Amino acid sequence: MRVRSLAVPMVLALVVAGCSGAEPKPAAGSKGTVNIDVHGWVGYEAQEAVIAYLLEHELGYKVQTRKGVAEADSWPGFANGKVDVIVENWGHEDLKKEYIEQKKVALSAGLTGNKGVIGWYVPEWMVKKYPDITDWRNLNKYAHLFKTAKSGNFGQMLDGDPSFVTNDEKIISNLGLNFKVVYSGSEDALIKAAEEATKNNKPLLMYFYEPQWLFTKVNLVKVNLPSYAIGCDNDPAKVSCDYPPYLLDKIVSTKFAQTGGKAYDLIRNFTWTNDNQNAVASDIVNGKMKPEEAAKKWVEENKIVWKDWIPR
Repeated sequence: MRVRSLAVPMVLALVVAGCSGAEPKPAAGSKGTVNIDVHGWVGYEAQEAVIAYLLEHELGYKVQTRKGVAEADSWPGFANGKVDVIVENWGHEDLKKEYIEQKKVALSAGLTGNKGVIGWYVPEWMVKKYPDITDWRNLNKYAHLFKTAKSGNFGQMLDGDPSFVTNDEKIISNLGLNFKVVYSGSEDALIKAAEEATKNNKPLLMYFYEPQWLFTKVNLVKVNLPSYAIGCDNDPAKVSCDYPPYLLDKIVSTKFAQTGGKAYDLIRNFTWTNDNQNAVASDIVNGKMKPEEAAKKWVEENKIVWKDWIPR
């Protein structure tokens, strides 16, 4: 997601206790417990579900989950022993500085393979009707189309959860745009808004991100904000540029890296693509499958992808 120095979207954290070596596929739970904090976007849930399935069925760990934890609230767990792994981290350079560089209780366990994109989007039908709307310089011309009861005299810029990584309020102010950020409250609300705007030709300007299964069903077009350049977002009060590209990574506690055994090896080896994640996420949302069912389906169909993640 997802996600200000906290949020994106729109993160999951794993806690492992009592890890040691084992042969593949021992009895579930025989290696220790992996506690997973589940954050607020389905792509993360998909990734967690696949990792959990492999931890349980290939390495024999017991997995427990805790839902509803905000991204930033997982990081202190590196210091107090409650959290061992964040499986999909979107930037958070301030948290990395605090917990990795200063406190030295965490470190990066490598990239997830996902390419993260955060930006502003409009439904495709609007681009066909208003071809110049994807240039930020023209947004004020169309601001009246986006007015809602919540935005008053301004056009509405629909964001997700306030904890997601977002600079939108400052971008709007610093670019002199006649828009107001309105928080929908969740990824689900953003998705419903996009589906409704597409189905009913309803104007919508929204914060959104990739990877996301929604792009397989709904055509959204990214608005061109001033191009991102290194350092253009260093001062949050002055930011007036697009979001950077995110190479999503995994963060682990220093202790887990030292003692996590094969569970840590699996986390470190894990790497997949946006399409892989979207396939699992789509099965959860559109296929109405439980996360563990969607993970099982993906694992059974993609052994060529995950077989090298399993430590020997």
